[in-house]
Amino acid sequence: MYNRTIGPFFFNEATITADVYRNLLTEYVAPQLIDLQPTIIFQQDGAPPHWGRHVRQFLNQTFPDRWIGRDEPIPWPPRSPDITPLDFFLWGYVKDIVYQTKIRDIADLRQRIRNAIATVDEAILQRTLQETEYRLDVLRATNGAHIEVYKITV
Repeated sequence: MYNRTIGPFFFNEATITADVYRNLLTEYVAPQLIDLQPTIIFQQDGAPPHWGRHVRQFLNQTFPDRWIGRDEPIPWPPRSPDITPLDFFLWGYVKDIVYQTKIRDIADLRQRIRNAIATVDEAILQRTLQETEYRLDVLRATNGAHIEVYKITV
């Protein structure tokens, strides 16, 4: 079980292109995942920067047949935030912590995000993994039918 989070990473660019995203993967993300090779399965959604040719080439080389994305080795079902831990858990969790009081400036916002993510410990990650597995089991049992999903608390 992987017992820590990676990040956060803040983009300085106003627009995230495929090249900017690939640089994030090569310089920041992949080096932190090297100790998990060859067991890790990398997941991303179908955002346009994730679909760049150079991004897909990098992922095919770094995570051969072990990455989830739009139409790639393991296809990601479109519009499926209910089975994406970042969507069904992390963003809401971080927002609840970050926005408890008024934010002074961008530096304060970034530090609050760092602090919030630092509170995601191994126990929280384990419960989130269990919730993900449960949601996948429900999808399999219902053949992908729409289900009501409620906010999880950790």
